[in-house]
Amino acid sequence: MVKNILKDIFFDANQHWEAFKKKYGERIRPVAIKEVEKFRDCGDMKNGFKLFVCEGCHDVKRVPFRCKGRFCTTCSVGESEEWSRLLAEDVLQVNHRHVILTIDEGLRDIFLWHRELLKPLMDEAAKLMTDYFQKKAKVTPGIIVGLHTFGSKVNFNPHIHMMVTMGGITKKGEWKGYDFIPFQMLRKQWQTVVLKLIRKHLTKQEKKRIQPRLQKAFSANGEGFYVYAPKQRGKIKEQLRYIARYIRRPAIGTNRIEAYDGQTVTFKYVDKTDGKEKHETVTVEEFIIRLIRHIPDEQFKTIRHYGMYSRRSKKLSKKLLATWQQGTKRWILKVKKTLRRQTWRERIISSGQKDPMICPHCDNYYDYMGEVCLEEGKLEIKIAFTKEARSYMERVICHLEGTGQEKQKEEKRNRPSASKEDVCQLSLFNVS
Repeated sequence: MVKNILKDIFFDANQHWEAFKKKYGERIRPVAIKEVEKFRDCGDMKNGFKLFVCEGCHDVKRVPFRCKGRFCTTCSVGESEEWSRLLAEDVLQVNHRHVILTIDEGLRDIFLWHRELLKPLMDEAAKLMTDYFQKKAKVTPGIIVGLHTFGSKVNFNPHIHMMVTMGGITKKGEWKGYDFIPFQMLRKQWQTVVLKLIRKHLTKQEKKRIQPRLQKAFSANGEGFYVYAPKQRGKIKEQLRYIARYIRRPAIGTNRIEAYDGQTVTFKYVDKTDGKEKHETVTVEEFIIRLIRHIPDEQFKTIRHYGMYSRRSKKLSKKLLATWQQGTKRWILKVKKTLRRQTWRERIISSGQKDPMICPHCDNYYDYMGEVCLEEGKLEIKIAFTKEARSYMERVICHLEGTGQEKQKEEKRNRPSASKEDVCQLSLFNVS
C-alpha cells in the first residue's frame, strides 16, 4: 500500500492535528474535523477488510475499506477518474467549452466568511451562460458547473469551472450548434452579477463593513472579472474526460508535496502570472489551515448540473434528441447504453497496473472468502464462506484489537486434533 505523505503531516509522532484541534477548538468547523479524522482511518485494517485467498497456493490478501471522504486524496483521485469516465459517456458527444469565471482577489474572504454564498455563485454562473445562449442562439445548452475554492498556492480562491455544450436544444427538440463566446461582454456581466449577489445576501451591517472591498473590486477591474473559455482540440471524448478530471480534482495532489521535515511543508505550484513552477515552504499549522478551508460544508455539492443536463430536463432532452438524430443521422447521443461504475479491480487494471486478483506467486486467482466490518466500535465477521476463513478472521480481529492472546492459547489447547490435510490448510492462513 502506497504511503500518503499527508497522513504523516497530520498524524505522525509530532501529532500536529491534535495540537491544531487543541489550539483552535470550536473555531474549526465540525465537518472539517469529521472529514480529516475519516481520512486518518482510511485504509486501516482496524476499520474492516475483505479477505481473499489464492485458489492455488492459498496466499492471503486482505483489502481494507476506504473512507470515500471528501478530504482524502487517495479516494478523491480514484473517484475523480471514475466520475470523468462515466461523464464522458453520459453527456452529448459534441464540442464543449471549459469556461472559467473568477472574482476579484479582495472579494475572496467574503465567500470564506459567508459560505452560504457559494451555492448562489454557482447558480448565477450557470444562469449567465444559459441566458446568453437563449438570447443569441435560441437554444438551451447543457452545463456542468464545478466549484473550486482553492488556488495554485492552496489559498482560498473561489472560482467557477463550467463544461458548456457549444450549442443546445431548441424548443422543437432539435440540436443547434453555436460556438461563439464574447469574453469582453461576459466579463462585465459577470462582475455585475457577483457584486449584486453579495449585496443581495448580506445584512446592512455587513454591507457597510465590506463596502470598500466592493468599491475597489468595481473600480480596479474596468474590463470586468476574468473570464476564459479556450476552444478544445482533439477527440471529443478525450476533451470531455480532461475537463471532467480538472473540475473534480482535489485541492492539492500528494505529488506536489516535495518535502516535510516535521515542522514545515514545501510544495510546488505553477504561478499563473508568469507560468513558471515555483516552491513555497510553510509551517505545518499554516498548511493545515489552508487545506481544511477547502473541505465543503456537510451535504454541499461542489458539482451541479444545469440546462439540458439538469435533473429535471435531462431525461426529456435526451428523448427528444434521440428522435431528432434518427432523422438527421447526426449521432450526438449514445442510445441504449447502460452505464455502471467500475469495480475496484477494473479501476486498477484500467490504470495500467497488474490485475490485483491474480496471485503474484502462482498466477492463480484469488477467491473472495469473507469480510470483517466495524459495528458499534467492534470488529465483527460479516461474511465467512468457510470454517478456515472464519477462524482466520477471528485471529486477525484478536491481533488487530490487541486482545485475546490468552483466549487463543486456551482455544488451541482445547481444540480437537485435526487431520494432516486440515493442519496444512489452516497453516496457510497465518496472521501477518
